Amino acid sequence: MNTFLGMPATPPRSPYGTGNLRGERTFPEAARGELRDEQLRGNLGRATRTIRAKRLHVTGELPDWEELREAGAAIKTDAMNRLPELLEQLEQKVTERGGTVHWARDGDEANRIVAGLIQETGSREVIKVKSMATQETGLNEHLESLGITPHETDLAELIVQLAHDRPSHILVPAIHRNRDEIRRIFLDGIPGVDPGLDNVPAHLAAAARAYLREKFMTTKVAVSGANFAVAETGTLSVVESEGNGRMCLTLPETLITVMGIEKVLPRFGDLEVFLQLLPRSSTGERMNPYTSMWTGVTPGDGPQDFHLVLLDNGRTAALADRIGREALNCIRCSACLNVCPVYERTGGHAYGSTYPGPIGAVLTPQLAGMHAADDDPNSSLPYASTLCGACFDACPVKIDIPSLLVELRHQNTEESGTTAEKLAMKAAAAVMKRPKLYTAAQRASGLGRAVAGRGGTISRLPAPFRGWSASRDTPAPPRQTFRAWLASDEGAATMRAAADEYTGPVPEDEK
Repeated sequence: MNTFLGMPATPPRSPYGTGNLRGERTFPEAARGELRDEQLRGNLGRATRTIRAKRLHVTGELPDWEELREAGAAIKTDAMNRLPELLEQLEQKVTERGGTVHWARDGDEANRIVAGLIQETGSREVIKVKSMATQETGLNEHLESLGITPHETDLAELIVQLAHDRPSHILVPAIHRNRDEIRRIFLDGIPGVDPGLDNVPAHLAAAARAYLREKFMTTKVAVSGANFAVAETGTLSVVESEGNGRMCLTLPETLITVMGIEKVLPRFGDLEVFLQLLPRSSTGERMNPYTSMWTGVTPGDGPQDFHLVLLDNGRTAALADRIGREALNCIRCSACLNVCPVYERTGGHAYGSTYPGPIGAVLTPQLAGMHAADDDPNSSLPYASTLCGACFDACPVKIDIPSLLVELRHQNTEESGTTAEKLAMKAAAAVMKRPKLYTAAQRASGLGRAVAGRGGTISRLPAPFRGWSASRDTPAPPRQTFRAWLASDEGAATMRAAADEYTGPVPEDEK
């Protein structure tokens, strides 16, 4: 007797309508508005140019930089290949050291777990650091709906929060703001701030420091993310440059860390590689000013109640994609954003996701899907790229982002069903198979010269070709097709001259 156990289920993606992994508009629609913002483009241009220059300087100092990249890629690939085993080992080690591990299938479950843990403490406030995973799940909004006030402590995150804005960069969430805007945000959002506050960066930082110091000293619960987790020892690590992370990780009584499952590394020694790769690729520094590590609970030192929430939220679905799983190697350095010509001009908000830029255009569709709704905005993200390859060259763990974007475009085409583009391509194939029909079509295309502009291009094609001309100008058809030119006396003479130049003149007796 045979028992059919069924086929393995496809791993779930992040549920539609939850968290911040899907915008309300497609990338082209959102980008048009951002491109008209000259202040935004100026801010982004200055910031990304500065970071690029610093990164190139410090990576050029290392004679083994390429070997470090290879090592980082190999470690992450090994970790993804053994992810279930490593996560179980991590859970065991964290538990042995007095921590508690929670597993969250999606963002909603993670939010419920975190909110429940905070409510158990009786606290109505939390301080937060390195919280990109919680931005992904929409934790702040969830906590606020329950009457719990979250305080972002990273300076850029604080700016975004006080402005009721959204992050636009993985590393520098307020990269789209300049110092004058930040001054106005602080005057409006920080209680008791000096009304004479100017826009000097040191003075702005001091105002934020004074405001946050009181939160650090009085708030009993912290929520953090993690840059890395070590399966071998159960150690968690956060790297940062302001010291706010150290405050959040050591002063509160309860620490709750929300971490994507892809952040796990096999061995403690692997940190040696990533603590060289990450700072150079992200901030252009040789090392991070603050590197904090903790392993469970240490009696009398630091938080005495530690919880680790392991977040899936579509990561298992990405892992199941034989090609796309490479995106899970990302260490969130933002190097790909800083070299991307598309990101530099549109900024992060156009992507509609917590994860902008080239890696976001890959990772977001994998975590949340591209066809969860009609005209899903995520289906436009794989096309938000010139495929120039700069992101691949900059990535410290050598993620081949251009190839992943092409693969996602292929998947999008396969999943889209019958579209105007597919019908147009079928029609073109039918015409090109028939020489007489193809010749007639070429002659008819000459009519397009009548609608060409002065530059000899057609800026707007009729349906169903409108999508093509929406992002590029189309050259007007030539007055003479290549086949007609080749059959003419001029074409024949040109071809004979080219042949003579290549082989030498043909003797008269061989003509």
